[in-house]
Amino acid sequence: MLFNSHIFLFGFLPVCLLVFFWLGNRGRLEAAMAWLVIASLFFYGWWNPVYLVLLGASIGVNFHLGRHISLGRGRHLGKFLLLAGVTFNLGLLAYFKYMNFLVDSVNVLAGTDFYLEKIVLPLAISFFTFQQIAYLVDAYQQETHEYSFLHYCLFVTFFPQLIAGPIVHHREMLSQFQRPEVFRPVAENISVGLTIFAIGLFKKVVLADTMAPYAITVFGVADQGGTLSLLDAWAGLMAYFFQLYFDFSGYSDMAIGLARLFGIRLPMNFNSPYKATNMAELWRRWHITLTRFLTQYVYITAGGSRKGYSRYLFNLWLTMFLAGVWHGAGANYVVFGVIQGSYMAIHGYWKDAKTRLPLHVVDARVRTFVAWFLTILFWLLALAIFRASTLSGGAEVLRAMFDFNNVAAVLVEDDIVQPMILMAIITWLLPNTQQIMHRYNPVIERVSWEPRWRWQAALVWEPSRKAALFAAGLAVAALLMLDRISEFLYFQF
Repeated sequence: MLFNSHIFLFGFLPVCLLVFFWLGNRGRLEAAMAWLVIASLFFYGWWNPVYLVLLGASIGVNFHLGRHISLGRGRHLGKFLLLAGVTFNLGLLAYFKYMNFLVDSVNVLAGTDFYLEKIVLPLAISFFTFQQIAYLVDAYQQETHEYSFLHYCLFVTFFPQLIAGPIVHHREMLSQFQRPEVFRPVAENISVGLTIFAIGLFKKVVLADTMAPYAITVFGVADQGGTLSLLDAWAGLMAYFFQLYFDFSGYSDMAIGLARLFGIRLPMNFNSPYKATNMAELWRRWHITLTRFLTQYVYITAGGSRKGYSRYLFNLWLTMFLAGVWHGAGANYVVFGVIQGSYMAIHGYWKDAKTRLPLHVVDARVRTFVAWFLTILFWLLALAIFRASTLSGGAEVLRAMFDFNNVAAVLVEDDIVQPMILMAIITWLLPNTQQIMHRYNPVIERVSWEPRWRWQAALVWEPSRKAALFAAGLAVAALLMLDRISEFLYFQF
């Protein structure tokens, strides 16, 4: 079941909300939470009920491990149980996500002929696995205690963030369900949640999905061994550049909006990454909770910057390499991970080297623009590898981008320019959703924003008839295009 589907919008969501608040208003708070768990499991099992067996096993094992770890019965036992839990979770993820790729790679490199049936990647396994690893580590560090199986199930399965994040900590979400007001409908939560959801739905359906056909056409030709022109390569890559941005931004908004309908604030997971002026900042703004997880449990665990300069650069490289390969199993993702790791290591080196250069002689605005331009350019180059299904396809896109002997567009039409201009304006000139809604605390983090221009200030949201009409207009525009329903890109990761 997709957020951008009729069955979800006009069936699942209203029924889920009505029953949850009906139980809450009658004072049956545990029953309301149980209903939300059942609804979330139904939502998850809509794609394939078999997935529920794996999800249930994962929840059961991690709950009992976390419970015994947090009881603190001996530090050595706790460390052993933590290691066992992390091994279990990573082993599960490795089998379902990477085993086919590993076997195929061994066959290619060693000339063997091992055969393994195609393993279907269970939906959301990358997300609920990392979320539960974080829970086990928090339990070991005595930062969380969970002895209610129902509450733990709600922490893992809460449907607004189950499929593609954000990756939340136990203390971030479960503490909010301890507040009685969560179980009653609140006008502010409903209006804020619906507005954020409408913005996200518009981003996904009207903006991201509009770009999808162009990217599919161009990368399809490249992956099949075709030759691209310069304009086709740039148009296809820019189409994916905006598609990926608005697809994940739209999903993140919808997740935050849906949670807010229940009175729950999720952590920010997307914060205008294309406004970043270096690659480290881009990743701090893109899939924020994944970057947070890897920073806490990979970069810091590996020593961070505490073990010498060379080790510091390697830790940066390793962290972002894992961020790359987390997205999927394939040679393209490995190369993408190597590229991202290298970007981060180079950035770490540059932060130190630039202090010894006379950069102050260059105007600050020029330095900022150059830094932003190079960040976006290098991100684009990496996306060519990331989006292609084959390394040869990615290489063809990169080659064609600089082939000035073959310029004329063949695969794409001129009408792609107008929507791209609109998306560029939205991306770089308009405030993001959290900034628009910042007066009503849309996420766990405190968001403050000072508009640079008067017209930007007019976009700051306040409950009014005009704001309601604006949100309704976005929702109607999206609903009119729901005949071309498509999955979110991050569902495949």
